Amino acid sequence: MTYDTAKKLAQELKDSEEYKEFRASSEKVKENETTVALLKDYHKLQIEVQSMAYTGKKDDEKIEQLKKVGELLQMNREASDYLIAEFRLNRVVSDIYKIIAEAIELDLSMLEA
Repeated sequence: MTYDTAKKLAQELKDSEEYKEFRASSEKVKENETTVALLKDYHKLQIEVQSMAYTGKKDDEKIEQLKKVGELLQMNREASDYLIAEFRLNRVVSDIYKIIAEAIELDLSMLEA
């Protein structure tokens, strides 16, 4: 196994624009405790709603909560920038994971919704 290559990839990710934007927006968000709390609630609700979707359950109240918190966050420039930066970084990491999975013929179909 080539851990040196993994370390090089990790460094390249840290040097990427996506990561730099994420770090910068993360630092701005941390200046406001209310925004941090809203983001934590938003991520928690996202996970709950996604988990329900995988099990075939649906909780309209949780979905509505997620929408309301999302709307609040969209009105906050720092929070909105953070979520966009987080999405972009997650997309890069996800793409890398898919590339590696394909190279070793790992079946990811169970992760598809």
